[in-house]
Amino acid sequence: MDTPTLRGLYRDMWLIRAFEQGLEREFEQGNVPGMLHTGLGQEAVQAALAAHLEADDAFFPDHRCHGINALAQQRHAGDGERIMAELFGKATGVCSGKGGSLHSADPAVGNFGDNAVEGSYMATVLGVALAAKMRGEPKVACAIIGDGTVGRGEFHESLNMAAIWDLPVLYACVNNGYAISMPVGEGHASANIVDMARGYGFGCEQLDGNDVVEAHERVGAAVAHIRAGNGPRFLELKTWRWQGVFAGEFRPEAEVKYWREEHDPILMAADELQARGVSGDELEGIEAEMRELIEGWIDFAKASPAPDPAKATADVYVGWEVARR
Repeated sequence: MDTPTLRGLYRDMWLIRAFEQGLEREFEQGNVPGMLHTGLGQEAVQAALAAHLEADDAFFPDHRCHGINALAQQRHAGDGERIMAELFGKATGVCSGKGGSLHSADPAVGNFGDNAVEGSYMATVLGVALAAKMRGEPKVACAIIGDGTVGRGEFHESLNMAAIWDLPVLYACVNNGYAISMPVGEGHASANIVDMARGYGFGCEQLDGNDVVEAHERVGAAVAHIRAGNGPRFLELKTWRWQGVFAGEFRPEAEVKYWREEHDPILMAADELQARGVSGDELEGIEAEMRELIEGWIDFAKASPAPDPAKATADVYVGWEVARR
């Protein structure tokens, strides 16, 4: 990887972290409705995926994917602030404030949205992939799933159908170590999800999801393979989420120290950039630039109007509106 590419990924990771930290702050102040699941600590995974997925592709994000949603919106439409507004429940959001954290979607930039039933979109992704194959289009349909989703039936059904039909699906399994508070190795027969995926007969790899250089390279190779019409690929990206699902969640001190201090994806990228001669001042400037950008997005969201209650049923059904009682 050349230095300009790594510098761009570093910028993307800081956009994601600043977005999540700003969002978390506003949530704690009561400005963001509903639930919030951040992806702090998983920035390299999202930056690597966003770098290779085009607006004509499709990705189904999980509930910790605010970062890739924002990157796709900014990169392909130039209005990343609309993801922030959506999370604030505002009319200027990508779904007019009705989608929130779990249902933010904009197919125009490739974002087909999450679902509150985690993993259910592993069935939906097959339809998008099948359509691309039937039309002869070199597109990729990406399902971003967590390790907990592997316990659902859709996981096995989806991989099986993708293999049988040789569909252009990229399965990006973000293994962050825990499903709520259940360690991966206690919830599944193997702590390595890739072991379970290999039984379906297509290429499966495990990689360090916090090493953005490795993640970018391996995601790029998988996407190129799929885009060339060679069928599905499965990537298990090992990472770790900083936040617990609930207050007081216990994780061993040594584990926390390793992932937050020694294996932080942003610090790892910074070390690599500095080894290539990029100054600390430049890296600090990138962080400051991204934080300023995100604060502008937050200001935009706060200043945006709330949705019109009269439009609560708009876009629920195609071609007709729900009659009001």
